[in-house]
Amino acid sequence: MTIQPKPVEFLHSAITLPEFNVFAIDFGGFGIRWYALAYIAGLLIGIYILRRETRSPHAVMTADQTDWLLNYLLVGIILGGRLGYVFFYNTDYYLENPLSILHVWQGGMSFHGALIGVGLALFTMAKRHNIAFLALSDRVAMVTPIGLFLGRLSNFINGELYGRVTDVPWAMIFPHSDGLPRHPSQLYEAGLEGILLGLAMYLCWRRGWLKATGRLTGLFLFGYGLARFLVELVRQPDAHIGLLAGGLSMGQILSLPMMLLGLYLLRHGLRPSRDESSDHE
Repeated sequence: MTIQPKPVEFLHSAITLPEFNVFAIDFGGFGIRWYALAYIAGLLIGIYILRRETRSPHAVMTADQTDWLLNYLLVGIILGGRLGYVFFYNTDYYLENPLSILHVWQGGMSFHGALIGVGLALFTMAKRHNIAFLALSDRVAMVTPIGLFLGRLSNFINGELYGRVTDVPWAMIFPHSDGLPRHPSQLYEAGLEGILLGLAMYLCWRRGWLKATGRLTGLFLFGYGLARFLVELVRQPDAHIGLLAGGLSMGQILSLPMMLLGLYLLRHGLRPSRDESSDHE
């Protein structure tokens, strides 16, 4: 079947996104890229918020332990995100070019891999610092939407991970693409995974609705998994992978166990939270 070209007026109605500098801070051919800046800003803002919480009599961590937490998170995000991309999205290439695994500056990070890496890092820190694992993960989950929001904005600025072809009024033509109008799926994810999920978690914490330890972690896992699953319906699949079993993308398949684990934690809080007796109003 021959695919008919889109009418000229369909293309003209789309918003053409300008090409931004790949560097947020440019020193003349090298510098700090937008995605790296999003990582740094998200981590620092999150740690700042968690340090403020250490002043509470019900705090899970000390101020010094939040500094240790930053180190654990950095290792978990970088190693987990990179290895996750290697194994989930481009295994054949990296088996043939193993040294390319180290070329992180060329891009290629997986959120689901970073999540596994962070989980292992938090488990290690919890053991070494005698902190309840889920109490620690609850705190990290609370501030994670900040980093997700900034990360998806950087994807949008870079013109990467865009959506499928569409004729919606806000369709955009991204630089270095095929010139067809597409869903700005990065902005959808920024709104759902960042703003909406962050507000939902803050409201639940503030109202004291999820008092059992682990339920904030469960809300994050389910909320992110659901948001990612839905956005993948309009996000362009990776060209070298395409759609897999049942017409699902790799992102959707990886999000399913997240949602199941999230639902389990939401239903079965493992023990009363240390914040249970505090007043969140």
